[in-house]
Amino acid sequence: MAPRVELRPLEPGDRDRILAWRNSPDVRAYMYTDHVISPEEHAAWFAGIPDDPSRTYWIITSDGAPVGLANLYDIDRRNQRCAWAYYLSDPAVRGLGLGSYVEYWVLEYVFEGLKFAKLWCEVLASNEPVWKLHETFGFQIEARFRGHVVKEGARVDVLGLGLLAEDWRANRAAMGQRLRVRGFEPPVLV
Repeated sequence: MAPRVELRPLEPGDRDRILAWRNSPDVRAYMYTDHVISPEEHAAWFAGIPDDPSRTYWIITSDGAPVGLANLYDIDRRNQRCAWAYYLSDPAVRGLGLGSYVEYWVLEYVFEGLKFAKLWCEVLASNEPVWKLHETFGFQIEARFRGHVVKEGARVDVLGLGLLAEDWRANRAAMGQRLRVRGFEPPVLV
């Protein structure tokens, strides 16, 4: 049986947990920046979240336990688009279908809740499991940013992927079935 997955808004008590996750080598390896974030740097970032309408964050839980973070950023209501990202903090929960559930949830939120026309993301080219998952959900690679970021002293490529609302709606039923096969019921956002 699949775990019960939920996405909930951030709470003040999440601040230290997110810092620990973000500084873990398993998460840091896939971020644009790979330096260890200081408590002061993190506190300033966390304190700015409530006042910034261009971004929103959720804690991903599995059977009630916090296991990751999802977010929208560069929220642009005029052009009806935004970017997104997520990570699962514990390698033990990867490969269980949680990423697919989170992706479906975010797509429903963006296209059916916000009524946006486009969702996009950027993924390190070396993070093939994630960009392939996005492709499964209908994202298309729209750009390859060569030498876009420096990781461990080396320049690495980043893929820009995009998904239009009409493409999501055309693929939605198949992705719901994909979740059912994994033991999840597709989320219904109210």
